[in-house]
Amino acid sequence: MVIGDYLQFAFVQHALIAGAVVAIISGLIGPFVVTRRAAFAVHGTAELSFTGAAAGLVVANDAVAGALIGTVVVGIAIGLLGVRERERDSAIGVILAFGLGVGVWLLSKYHGFTNSATAILFGSIFTVSDDQIWLLVTVAAGVLLAMTALYRPLMFASVDPEVAEARGVPVRMVGLVFLVVLALTVTEAAQIVGTLLVLSLAITPAAAAQRLSARPAVVTGLSVLFALVASVGGLLASLETPSVKASVWITTISFAIYVLARMAGAQLIVRQPAR
Repeated sequence: MVIGDYLQFAFVQHALIAGAVVAIISGLIGPFVVTRRAAFAVHGTAELSFTGAAAGLVVANDAVAGALIGTVVVGIAIGLLGVRERERDSAIGVILAFGLGVGVWLLSKYHGFTNSATAILFGSIFTVSDDQIWLLVTVAAGVLLAMTALYRPLMFASVDPEVAEARGVPVRMVGLVFLVVLALTVTEAAQIVGTLLVLSLAITPAAAAQRLSARPAVVTGLSVLFALVASVGGLLASLETPSVKASVWITTISFAIYVLARMAGAQLIVRQPAR
């Protein structure tokens, strides 16, 4: 079968829609993750979405809703316990260790099939349903609205938090809201590549984009573009290679873009005239 034949199937169409939605949101939020040095926060909230999924299964037999609610709670906890930047990583580590332990305990209390919870760890893009598509689109719309409202103060607070606070920007509140938005984005991305590989969409495209430009608008546009190429390209490549999972292709393409961006960025620096 060729790619055109696969595109006739509903599960492939769902996967591509979900992949594109997650890529756009991840690419949009990624530059702020890199600028604010929040990679560990992404890692922590990604893994703890498993705990939320386990709680969702136990309480309402709904892993996705549980993961969304759980990561919002985690985002708020990280924001409150890691107010100071030097305390943030240790706070995330403490929450991560406790949360994973709770997740394992909760999963032991669930007597049904746990595939939907473990799928969040490794990704299950080709099983996305109509209801999950609508949930992803709804969450994505909320993230887009929040990022539109936060963009200017968040950019100011990310680049120079001391000056931003002196100018009246509510730096702590902006940071807390950003962590909640980040948690929702991470949970979305987990539907595609799984929590263990979520960095490939939430960080790598933005890191590559920052190698090619210093202009925020350009970096954001490139980040979204690179995330789309990695997500959609990885899904299409996996259709042609059934033995290789989509998450492997997505992370590989994303890493390749980053390597090429580093090489191209180095050439741009070399060619710049000396001042």
